[in-house]
Amino acid sequence: MTEYPPFFANPKLKAKLVSHLCRLIRRFRLDCRQFESACKAARKEMSLRRPQRSRRLPRLLPEDVLRKFYETVDQAGNLQHQILLRLLFYTAVRVSELTGIRTEDLDLGAGKIFIEQGKGSKDRYILFPDSFRLVLEAYLATIPDNMYLLESRHRRRYSTRRIQQLVREYGRKAGITDRVHPHLFRHQMLTWLTAQGMPDA
Repeated sequence: MTEYPPFFANPKLKAKLVSHLCRLIRRFRLDCRQFESACKAARKEMSLRRPQRSRRLPRLLPEDVLRKFYETVDQAGNLQHQILLRLLFYTAVRVSELTGIRTEDLDLGAGKIFIEQGKGSKDRYILFPDSFRLVLEAYLATIPDNMYLLESRHRRRYSTRRIQQLVREYGRKAGITDRVHPHLFRHQMLTWLTAQGMPDA
């Protein structure tokens, strides 16, 4: 199976082809479903396949902007927000995994957190730096009855949407004009790890 021929990249030829297709559609009075079926049959007959899309590299935050973001988080004085937003960066954890962390999943002595049924339904451990151990220990002492690490006042665990909202809110308060989202912090850390010669997880 071959990729689409190179003339598709030529604007003039592409416009001519589109014009020809439009005339055929009008002549045979094809509806949307019939046109899609015809295109599918043509691709199969000619053994064509769509070219693979190139993956766009994420736009990372400059170091000074990232520092400004966390300074804004610290100034707000909400320990829970400090914990969750630093875990995003320190551990490169996915948001869906972060919301599922139970208090019993933390091993402060070993500096690791158990992630159950992460991406691909696989269990694994994520590590956090020694400098973060005391902060986590202090936070756990304030939530002795919590089942999950991150719960609301109503004892419900945080949703991915809530974490996305918090990231946007702190990004706005920090004066960051670029789009700030939770997955960005995962890319930030994985990029740093790669630069240190370590494979990403």
